[in-house]
Parts: sequence; structure tokens; C-alpha cells
Amino acid sequence: MKILYTDEFSKQFRKLPRDIQVLYRRQEGIFRKNWRDPRLHVKKLHGESLTFSFRVTQVYRVLFLFTETDTALFATIGHRKDVYER
Repeated sequence: MKILYTDEFSKQFRKLPRDIQVLYRRQEGIFRKNWRDPRLHVKKLHGESLTFSFRVTQVYRVLFLFTETDTALFATIGHRKDVYER
């Protein structure tokens, strides 16, 4: 799986605590192998036709969408109370 990152994602990622960045990298590795892996808890967002989220931790999420069959665009990352408000 190929992953592209928005500028927003990169900006928010740099602001995360180091331990969350480490956990994210582990989850990204799982995503690259199988985006439907149950450890990611992938959910399709209601009202959004192509947008999904997956868990980094119980409170941190990544919002993404597919641009092609084998390419995902990671739009943003952050605390769940913040990322769904965008």
C-alpha cells in the first residue's frame, strides 16, 4: 500500500508526543500490509462517502481516504475530539 500525506497531516504529526509518534509508525506498518487488519479498528465516517479513520491509540486517530485502489491519502492525525471537527 502506498501512502501519501497532506501538509496538514505532516504538521499535526510533528506536534504529537514522541510516544504517540512511535505508536503511529507501528500502526502505519500494519496499514501498509493490510488496511483491514482488525488491530487498526478502521471505520468509515458517516456522511463522508470516501473518508475513513483508524486508531493509533484509544484517543488518537488518523483520517484517510483512498485516491486509488492501492494508494491512501492520510489527511490528518490527532486526538479524536479534534480530528472529527475538521
